[in-house]
Amino acid sequence: MPIQSEYTGTFHTTILCSVEQCTHDYLLFFLIVREHVETLEVDACMVATGRVPATQGMGLEDSGIETMRGFVAVDENMRVLTKHEDGEVVPNVWCIGDANGKMMLAHAASAQGISAIENIVGREHAVNHDAIPAACFTHPEIAMVGPTEEQAIERAEKEGWTLGKSTGSFRANSKALAELEGNGMAKVLYNKDTGKVVAVHIIGIHAADLIQECSNAVAAGTTVQELSMMVHTHPTLCEVLDEAFKGAVGMSAH
Repeated sequence: MPIQSEYTGTFHTTILCSVEQCTHDYLLFFLIVREHVETLEVDACMVATGRVPATQGMGLEDSGIETMRGFVAVDENMRVLTKHEDGEVVPNVWCIGDANGKMMLAHAASAQGISAIENIVGREHAVNHDAIPAACFTHPEIAMVGPTEEQAIERAEKEGWTLGKSTGSFRANSKALAELEGNGMAKVLYNKDTGKVVAVHIIGIHAADLIQECSNAVAAGTTVQELSMMVHTHPTLCEVLDEAFKGAVGMSAH
């Protein structure tokens, strides 16, 4: 039976105040302003309230390492610092992954681990976290690389450059329409002065796969001028990005 046929309703702007087990079922009590609104009887309940770093009990404090909400401070080379603000490097100690809180993603942790090893053996390396993509496997999928638009605006104002924005639509993409997935868009944020891609946000079918081209562009410092002249296969979903890149330089076809 499809999952959606099991739905009994969606709760918005509500507070889950308690979960009580009754025989083999669970009773969920939802409150608004502390008034009982509705009781939902379900078979199981998943509580997903976030993650915390598993750094307690490791003796970090004994080594002079202060944590913030459990997160360990590191520099760009993954070397552990004594504290987050103006901390000093702790010799011969590195920290990667969720424990440092820089980017809580498996592939980010892998990149940090490789970078740490490079630094340990004397080949200096720093991870460019702005070039690490992230994805939400929802329907439609959501993927992004680089800062949010608000963060990009703030960065442009602070650093003194002009932010540009261009979009591409899945509704104008033949592959997306053939898949009956015409909803979605791609947004490219770029530095108007240099043309370099700053960030890309995608909502649509296979966004998690499409974001890699954009991640590579951010990592390599590729410009929208260069990307606009690169040929994308037709008919494919990546033409949504091609449309956004071309739009950035006034070559939009749709």
